[in-house]
Amino acid sequence: GILENVFQSNIVPGAAFTLLLFLENLLLSLPMPLLTIYLLHCCGESLRRSRLFQSVVGLWAVFLVLSVTSPFISGFVLITPENQYYRGPLYPLLMVPPIAVQLLNSTGALKRRAQLTRKALLSFLIATLPMMVVLFANMFVEIYSLIDFCTVLSALSMYGLILSDQIEQDRLRQQEIILQEREIAGQERAIAQQQREIAEQQREIARQSANVMVLQMRPHFIYNTLASIHSLCRLDPRKARQIIMDFTNYLQRNFNAVASDSTIPFSTELEHTRAYLAVEQALFEDLLVVDYDTPFTHFRLPPLTLQPIVENAVKHGMDPDSDPLHISIRTRNTDSGTEIIVEDNGPGFDLSDENKPHTALDNIRQRLEMMCGGKLDVISRHKGGMTVIVTIPDQKEEG
Repeated sequence: GILENVFQSNIVPGAAFTLLLFLENLLLSLPMPLLTIYLLHCCGESLRRSRLFQSVVGLWAVFLVLSVTSPFISGFVLITPENQYYRGPLYPLLMVPPIAVQLLNSTGALKRRAQLTRKALLSFLIATLPMMVVLFANMFVEIYSLIDFCTVLSALSMYGLILSDQIEQDRLRQQEIILQEREIAGQERAIAQQQREIAEQQREIARQSANVMVLQMRPHFIYNTLASIHSLCRLDPRKARQIIMDFTNYLQRNFNAVASDSTIPFSTELEHTRAYLAVEQALFEDLLVVDYDTPFTHFRLPPLTLQPIVENAVKHGMDPDSDPLHISIRTRNTDSGTEIIVEDNGPGFDLSDENKPHTALDNIRQRLEMMCGGKLDVISRHKGGMTVIVTIPDQKEEG
């Protein structure tokens, strides 16, 4: 090499020149076991159990020993005081271990061709066979430049194989990432489909709940209304006609609510409630007093929300033998949305009694959660009666 030429052209201690020769042989021989290690790695074999690796390491050790001792044995090499290097008759023995290593590596690659790709097998053969031929020729003729060339060729061959494997692994990882992304996208589409199905089921449940509300209209309320109309037709025809109009309006809005699959304007629900209360006030006259304070009406809510709450207050609070029932209906804006507050001064009912189900309120609560994310709270008043608070989250007015 270049350093060897420098030492030969300058008078330096012989020990330094000997050390240089040993380092040169070490560097040139180091790829031999590394090549074996990479071959076994590609085939997935263990180094500890591999006879090939053990044989290569043994030959490499022999070569290193010969490289250290050869400068001191004139039969191998002769170094003159002028640092001139001459090969002795035993020099060909120095080439036997590296030639054997290259032979083992090449035959090892051929035996494992079933476990190697075609590209990998070709790379290992390029890295071993030319070097083996050149080392064999070097036993008889000095061709150090070809040894250097084969060393570079072997290194390039292995570098190309490693680089190619890395690119292939990156490509496989990229494909795996793409497949994972597609799988995730498929799962997201499946989840979206399930969510749409769940939403559709919730809408159907809400619609059925509205149907249940209509079916739960109290028969005695209808009977009492019709009986009162019958009596008033003779005693007060004008009032009878008004009750008929209010009762018809109430029934019409009830049935319209059944046909609605979405939220409705609060003003529509308020008119429905007014129609119902008009009938009840006509029946009970001064025993039922209703106050309205609803400045905020620009929001939507599920149909049959306010009217059943008011009807529930009349059902549990009306007592002809007691003081008049006062019902207050108010709306107010809050930080989280709009509240509807229904209060009455009736006797109320026990919320903790599980033996008395409150079907109407439970249906309203369920439909509020499903259709608009709202909620319903029922509170017993200290002075008697109940307070029902419906919270509707902020929303865009849909007309």
